[in-house]
Amino acid sequence: MNLDEIKQQIQGLDFSDIGNWPTFVKVGAVVILSVVVLGAGFWLDTRTQLDELDLAEKKEVELKANFEGKQHKAANLVVYREQMDEMKRSFGTMLRQLPSKTEIAELLVDISQTGLSNGLEFELFKPDADKPAEFYAELPIKIKVTGDYHEFGNFVSGVAQLPRIVTLHDINIAPVKDGANLTMELTAKTYRYLEEEK
Repeated sequence: MNLDEIKQQIQGLDFSDIGNWPTFVKVGAVVILSVVVLGAGFWLDTRTQLDELDLAEKKEVELKANFEGKQHKAANLVVYREQMDEMKRSFGTMLRQLPSKTEIAELLVDISQTGLSNGLEFELFKPDADKPAEFYAELPIKIKVTGDYHEFGNFVSGVAQLPRIVTLHDINIAPVKDGANLTMELTAKTYRYLEEEK
């Protein structure tokens, strides 16, 4: 069978009498129909299922990571609770080191007494207004004293040993005009817990 005969047979196909088509045309029609059906099935059904599978695989990875994180936390729950209890104890200890509103005056006296007992002369001792922060208020105190290095060192050491938290900032030491002594200007800050005022 040559090419011209195949063309004539294809052109002479009668769609109402498919049973009499040549075998190669029947096979070709079945193959084409199968490809169309498979393509339509893939396009209409399988493609959406593959997209859903891809989303499910991504979700699985996310859920596994989430599960592993929770499993790690659950495995270390006892340790976390112990750490939380320790943090609460430490926080309570630190809060007790913050003076209450009624203890501020006593703390100011303690700071000035520490300076006087170390031989310093106060030229300025001026508490400023409270500066509220998240859960505490900061009370800055401007201080200017005259003395020598050893007296300054003893004063700083004495302030550090006070039972309440006091920090020293903006320290500036300069010689006095007569040259025998030095002046030290600084800002001492103490802090007070605001919970008591709520």
